[in-house]
Amino acid sequence: MDFHDFSFRVRYSETDQMGVVYHGNYPQYLEMGRVEWLRSLGVSYKSMEENGIILPVISISINFKKSAVYDDLLRVRTIIRKKPMVRIEFDYEIHNEQGELLALANTVLAFMDAKKNKPVKCPDYLLDKLKV
Repeated sequence: MDFHDFSFRVRYSETDQMGVVYHGNYPQYLEMGRVEWLRSLGVSYKSMEENGIILPVISISINFKKSAVYDDLLRVRTIIRKKPMVRIEFDYEIHNEQGELLALANTVLAFMDAKKNKPVKCPDYLLDKLKV
């Protein structure tokens, strides 16, 4: 299993009038976790795109446990449990600074050739860096 933790503070603009994070912001939090997980491996989304690989999300699920609120320091744990092939699957845990579990999530993305719009296998330069 390979994982990466990323922390950030909830901004006012991400909340409703009660100070609770709007549920539609969570996919962005998951994306931030994925981007930082890749960056921790020395790979960036930008470099992948420059090499002709895009990663569209093909499924997403979020199970909310407790609300995040304005100014919470959140920790997104991004977990990869199995070796990616044409798809890469991530699990996530989102906790507040008290360690309370706020959400569990899962996303599946596909490696795609940007020019041909066809699925391709996970690039070797990424596979070589994984611990799964």
